[in-house]
Amino acid sequence: MKEQAKLWLSNRDYDSAKFRKVAGRYFHNNHLEDFMSTHSGKLEFQTIGASVENKNIYGLQIGSGSKKVLMWSQMHGNESTTTKAVLDFLNSIVVDADNPYNKSMLERTTLYIIPILNPDGAAYYTRVNANAIDLNRDMQDLSQPESRLLMKVYREFQPDFCLNLHDQRTIFSAGETNLPAILSFLTPSSDIDRSITAARKNSMSLIAGMVKDLKDELGESIGRYDDGFNLNCAGDTFQHHGTPTILFEAGHYPEDYNRDVTRKFVFKALRSCLDRIMNDQSVDYHQYFKIPENAKCFRDVVLRNVNIEGEQKDILIQFKETLDRDRIRFVPVIENILDDSVLYGHREIDAAGKMIRLMEEGAISENVIVNKIFLNDDIFKLNPQ
Repeated sequence: MKEQAKLWLSNRDYDSAKFRKVAGRYFHNNHLEDFMSTHSGKLEFQTIGASVENKNIYGLQIGSGSKKVLMWSQMHGNESTTTKAVLDFLNSIVVDADNPYNKSMLERTTLYIIPILNPDGAAYYTRVNANAIDLNRDMQDLSQPESRLLMKVYREFQPDFCLNLHDQRTIFSAGETNLPAILSFLTPSSDIDRSITAARKNSMSLIAGMVKDLKDELGESIGRYDDGFNLNCAGDTFQHHGTPTILFEAGHYPEDYNRDVTRKFVFKALRSCLDRIMNDQSVDYHQYFKIPENAKCFRDVVLRNVNIEGEQKDILIQFKETLDRDRIRFVPVIENILDDSVLYGHREIDAAGKMIRLMEEGAISENVIVNKIFLNDDIFKLNPQ
């Protein structure tokens, strides 16, 4: 089928789709339930299971088409950007229900969506669940109720495609470059040999299509993950069973620590993926290998050429994300002090060989919190908020 103009990729389309009651990095069941209440009667969420701490896990099935897509988000509780994008996607279906494109999508596809698989981790803002288990390493043991639920849904729904939705850290670059990986994708391996199976070719083609659709806006700031095989992971497990599976990773857009800009690009990637599934629009799967593999070339802040005891050093600072009541604080912590770092900073400050002082008048050393620095007569606040 010949590709048509993708009007839904426009920013104006996204602005009308965005669910504006949700913002920031902290997202848990209360926020999801507020969304569910807002759209009660339009979207029929079901309680499909419970977490370790007996929090509800919700699922939603929409559409009646022959192509079945399973997607889940917040398998890691502190990775909420894709969840917000999923709500934007669902909101767009409700507020623009008469749109012929939306009608066509629901006629051609059946979607099963689990917005928060790990509600305990979401509440505590942790990667792991309440038993300190990484659910994305539990798909063989199935030791946790959340992992067992995902496998149960997979077996009963029998999807044609799986979308595994995550966030990635700010350290990632698109290749060995100074370009942040704003989005990253992966078609997980299905065996130790990383065989290019029919399922993997299918998911590679979809990823290449998404990159093509987003290239005008994101340019080269899209990466792909290493496909080392780990059958304990959800993507590897489902690909091993022959289901084309795509890992989505929401990354860092410059100065967007709340990831509201990245959220928009995840929304567009989801739309692109589903558009290509429902219209059988394929891209040569070999294009997947042209996507640069993720590297770890970034730190949140780099202080260049700092005079420390007469020697010039680079100070690498990374933010530690901490839950403070109902919001996430980004706490700057010195990670390394190096002679000459080759890493890039999302923010860089050149001390030009001068000394700096810390606000707390403490020693400049690794693992020290640095909220502000004094350089000459200037004060630099390092925390992004």
